[in-house]
This record gives sequence, C-alpha cells and structure tokens, in this order.
Amino acid sequence: MPPVTILLCTANGARFLPAQLASLVEQSHENWSLWISDDGSTDDTCTILRTFMDAHKKTHDIRLVAGPGQGAAANFMSLLCRPELPSGLVALSDQDDVWHPHKLERAVARLEAVAHGQPAIYGAQSVHVEEDLTPIGRSRMPRRAPSFANALTQNIISGHSTVLNSAALSLVRAAGKPAGIAYHDWWLYQLIIGAGGAVLIDAAQVLLYRQHAVNVLGAHRGWRARLKRLALVFGGEYGRWIEGHTHALGQAESLLTEENREILNNFRAGLGRGPLGLPHVLRSGVHSQTRAGTALFYLAVALARI
Repeated sequence: MPPVTILLCTANGARFLPAQLASLVEQSHENWSLWISDDGSTDDTCTILRTFMDAHKKTHDIRLVAGPGQGAAANFMSLLCRPELPSGLVALSDQDDVWHPHKLERAVARLEAVAHGQPAIYGAQSVHVEEDLTPIGRSRMPRRAPSFANALTQNIISGHSTVLNSAALSLVRAAGKPAGIAYHDWWLYQLIIGAGGAVLIDAAQVLLYRQHAVNVLGAHRGWRARLKRLALVFGGEYGRWIEGHTHALGQAESLLTEENREILNNFRAGLGRGPLGLPHVLRSGVHSQTRAGTALFYLAVALARI
C-alpha cells in the first residue's frame, strides 16, 4: 500500500469530529499518516485531537499544527505548502464528514493508473446527510467533461473527496499559497487542469457529507440553494470569487499550458466590462456544466456582475 498523507483542517469542530476520526481508522487502505491544521479552535477540538493522537501514535504518524487563522481555504493551502510535508499522495479531509471504509483505497487505485509524472486530482461522490447522518440526497456526476474553460466558472471537484498524486502536490507547492482565493478545492481543480493535469471523477459514493448550519458552502440541492446562488451571482459575491481566482491564476500563469494561458487572458480581458467585455469572454469559451448555468453566467457578464 503506497503511503497517503491525510490533511485535516479543523475549526471548532468538536461536535462532529469524533465520527470523522473514527472513519479514518476504519479505512481499508491502512498506510496513512494524518496532518492536522487547527485554525484557533476554542471548543474541545484540540482535546479530541490529542486524545486521538495518543491512541493511534504507535500505528500512524499524526501531527497537529497551528493554522493561519484566515478561513478554510487559507488553512488547507497553508497545510499543502508546509515545507516539511512529505511528497506522495495527499487526501483532503473536512472535519464533519464520515468516510466510507473504501474511500482511500479507491482513490489510490485510480491515481496509480495515471502516467508517472503527470499531475492528477481525484474526486468522487457523496451521500448528503442530516446532522444525525440521516440520508437526504446525493451528489451528481458532472454532465460535461472537465476542462479549464469549465474550471474558470465553477468547481466540480469536492474538497472533501479530493486526493492528489505526488506530481499534483508538487505543482500546487510550486504555485504557492495564493492570496484572495475563495475555495481551495476550486483552486486545485483550476490549477491542475490548467497545467495539463488529469481530472479523475469517480461515480462511487465514498463519504457522508453532513449538512448543517455552519457548512462553508453546503450541497448544491433544492430551491433554497438555487436562490442563494442566484443572490451570490447578482449580488456580486460570485464575481469577487472569480476575480480572486483569476488573479491567482495570472500569478501562476507560467505553470499553465499555452492554450490555457490564452483562455485565461481572453477571459480576464472581459471581466467587469459589461457588454464591452462580452466578446472577450465568449472568445475564451468558458462554460458551466449545464446550458442554463452557462446562459446565467453570460447574462451576469453582460450586466457587469462578473
């Protein structure tokens, strides 16, 4: 079994953390280490973590470090870019999910099939559950193939299922810790596919994705979620996300393929210009996974909300 480093970021997660930690112990892929970055928890999170470390220190390398205190995206990127982090496979973990026992095993098998030296990112599906783990839905496979033109508008790789191979980790570390990105998983999808890496999306459900009041974003389901996302688009918040991520990609432009640099430059040339910028955005070919989503995106561009 190749070694996998699990990267767990925590912040006041004591309520749900024990179930997630227990699911790590139940993994069929047993060769894992655990690096935890805590973002200043004031509840019992660190006590739970230290108890877990003491219980499993003979079988797994488990480390606890202090996060930057700037939110989930900065916490994960800080952990990914720690210089002492070992090379090899890394799996991202949220504090409030529950992994199925085969999760790591499936990811490792898929990533080992990728050509040596090619960056690759793996993502899979989840069962949406209530706080008490009662199932209420599931994630859906993307309708269209992954592409950089798609990655510029939306994320299709959920952070809680993300696993990177060694080449992808090296690429991420070469790009460094980007300032101003909204979501680390979206950034990883953008950067890796932008650099010509492979995106592997598994149709299998590999974890329970807990839905509760303090989810960073939550599942894309139901009319309330749709209304929330419309408000994000036309209220300008989504446009600020786009601006932050495209600026970070511009800073890492040398890592992208020539084709994807051209797509990025055309896209950035049209942002914030309303109808005048629309031809540039159209030339970039950016799109969503659905026709309705793509139409909504271009409407927002024309109205200068992006």
